[in-house]
Amino acid sequence: MMSVLNILIIDTLAFALPLFIMAIGGIYSERSGVTNLAIEGLQGFGAFSGSFVAVLVAKKFMLFAPGSQVPMYIALLFAFIGGMLFAAIHSVLCVKFKANQVISGVVINILATALTGFLTSQLNESVFGKPSSQFKLDPSIRLTVPGLSQIPVVGSFFTNLYPFEIIIVVVALAAWYVLYKTPFGMHLRACGDNPHAVDAAGVDVGRVRFLAVMLSGGLSGLGGICFAYSLSVQFSPSIYMGYGYLAIAALIFGNWQILPTLGSCLIFGFARAAGYNLPLIYEMPVAFKDLFMILPYVVTLLLLVFFSKTNRAPRALGEIYDKGKR
Repeated sequence: MMSVLNILIIDTLAFALPLFIMAIGGIYSERSGVTNLAIEGLQGFGAFSGSFVAVLVAKKFMLFAPGSQVPMYIALLFAFIGGMLFAAIHSVLCVKFKANQVISGVVINILATALTGFLTSQLNESVFGKPSSQFKLDPSIRLTVPGLSQIPVVGSFFTNLYPFEIIIVVVALAAWYVLYKTPFGMHLRACGDNPHAVDAAGVDVGRVRFLAVMLSGGLSGLGGICFAYSLSVQFSPSIYMGYGYLAIAALIFGNWQILPTLGSCLIFGFARAAGYNLPLIYEMPVAFKDLFMILPYVVTLLLLVFFSKTNRAPRALGEIYDKGKR
């Protein structure tokens, strides 16, 4: 029988890691100078793309045996691709046509909600022959590391892991390396602070920003499909629960740096795990459960009050780059 602390740690990781990879996507975009409020819509469209392909190969074409985990890995790939493609809209609007970045992000969120809802209903009816507003996914397996899982408290970090949690850790390490240890990452960070210096060095600022936003979309889509598997085992309009905005809050509190952002995501994840599990464990009335579920957002407000003054955003964040302006 697991202790309350063990349960909270397991659920914290299951929520915090998808949120973290979405926040890294936001860091990539905003460190390049492009404000990205579209993370909510990007994670939703990525989850839609991955869920549709997973259901298509598993239930329409029946390419894999029941219970196979291969469709989940295919879903992760296509969620990344779907998020990137949808992020191209934000890239084109903000980089090519120099549109207002805040308005573009809000419009993309609205578009994603409406478009994925419409497409889900239409595809279920035309492809699968069953009118429905959701794609039902096969449950993911959970992994436990022998030996390490037996360590008191620490063992919870190696117990009942979703496979995507391991994938997220690997992708996050790769994203950290690219951002801080490669020429592309150096150019990306410079674009968010001094794009004219980057241009003077012969680097195409527009190209770097375009790719950064595309990567942001891919990482957001990856986080979205992970939430689909861990929170509801389906894609439906309920995927738009404000987690994209939580990811934005996390990267702001993390000062647009990857490792501090991980700490923010863990705080939010623990708040959500506590809000979800404590009323169940202590058999509180349903009304208390609904009340406790606002914990992550209360934590967000508190962090905003106490730490917002120390935040240092990229100097050129949100500024439309004009090559002729000095």
